[in-house]
Amino acid sequence: MTAASARVDAWLWAVRVYKTRSLATAACRAGHVRVNGEKAKAAQQVRPGDELRVRIAGFDRMLVVRETIVKRVGAVQAAAAAEDRTPPPPPRESTPFVPVRDRGAGRPTKRDRRDIEKLRGRDLEH
Repeated sequence: MTAASARVDAWLWAVRVYKTRSLATAACRAGHVRVNGEKAKAAQQVRPGDELRVRIAGFDRMLVVRETIVKRVGAVQAAAAAEDRTPPPPPRESTPFVPVRDRGAGRPTKRDRRDIEKLRGRDLEH
């Protein structure tokens, strides 16, 4: 099942980055897949040593092709075919707090808006 090269969408499906091949193809069409820094079409060939940047759920995963496979294989073989170089996510404390309003609560009142501005540190009162 190892070949000299493989389609990028088939490889992403085979190493279990995407659940279906059609999702991998759609990600390529949307521009969420880059091979060696360039946007990739679904039919682009990948070879061992190529670096892929895949955008999933708003985060980038950086993968390096170790082995080209075109059919879905076991989890151990799939993990061996790709090297994950994704940096760890930032700590939870560094992400800013975003206030959320209850659904259906309507527009904020003047008092709500002032409280929101005060919370964001943009207190406009002199």
